[in-house]
Amino acid sequence: MTETPKVSVPIITYNQVNYIGEAIESVLAQKTSFQFEILVGDDFSTDGTREVILQYAEKYPDIIIPVLHPRNMGKNGLLNTLETYKLARGKYIASMDGDDYWTSPDKIQKQADFLDRHEDFTICYHNALITYHDGSPSELVNPETQPAVSQLEDLIGEDEVWFMATSSVMFRNHVITQYPGWFYESSSGDIPRYILLAMHGRIGYLPETMSVYRKNRNGSSFADNYRDAGFLTNRIGMYSGINRELGYRFDKILKKNIGRYYRMLLESNQYRDSYYRRVPVALSYLRLSRPPWAETKEILKEHVIPPPLMRLYSAIALLPYRLKGS
Repeated sequence: MTETPKVSVPIITYNQVNYIGEAIESVLAQKTSFQFEILVGDDFSTDGTREVILQYAEKYPDIIIPVLHPRNMGKNGLLNTLETYKLARGKYIASMDGDDYWTSPDKIQKQADFLDRHEDFTICYHNALITYHDGSPSELVNPETQPAVSQLEDLIGEDEVWFMATSSVMFRNHVITQYPGWFYESSSGDIPRYILLAMHGRIGYLPETMSVYRKNRNGSSFADNYRDAGFLTNRIGMYSGINRELGYRFDKILKKNIGRYYRMLLESNQYRDSYYRRVPVALSYLRLSRPPWAETKEILKEHVIPPPLMRLYSAIALLPYRLKGS
């Protein structure tokens, strides 16, 4: 490669042999007025993905850089992502998961042009089409009413906020010079990364559909996560870290978000049958979320008051009716 690329395209993959070729081809099809590089970070795949990457690297040695780890890095792909990003030389990064692909050959040209023109923006994203492995109807990530400009406040909510598909995002490289410690513990890299980037600039939206986001309804991104204590406690840690990072500017909102995960933790597979594990979780939920009195009473009865006392209370409460009936 004769000059420093303007855009770096990290493709993050693990055991995606059926898709990685299409992802790489969609980047190679880009029509640009500048140089770009492709860094394919493979997290020690064992299904033939690595062999496909090497074939493409041999064919396009001036564009494709294989990042082949000698072992699986763990952390749900987070460390693979970070190690691959470290090698990115471009002014901008346009990342992609190995089972997604781009559908417009002008994608990175349009996004780079936008960031060139708007120096106060750190992120630019576009619409994406979600397709499901099980054949469910496709749908768009963003509605027609998606705002052209977003900022940090728009990424913070009582519920989890997500409106940028990974394959749709381009952001400025080197804005985040060092990730905070809590970031490395998070099972979600995208959400906290976008928040960290939004601390330094605004977010621009291009209302064009220029990528496909493949999703598995039976995979890790759906309901099973919300019944798993490990996932839920990880989210609690992530949003607690975000709250500290933002200097508690959005403390009230984020506490409600964190409380929501404590509420789900009560019904998780690992907690729902254990009274002693549920008690501190229930109290944390009540402290953070401050639900209405009717819900507070239900939480206290179901999860905090010891079962023998609840049985005694029920017996006493029913005693007048029993005596009346006799």
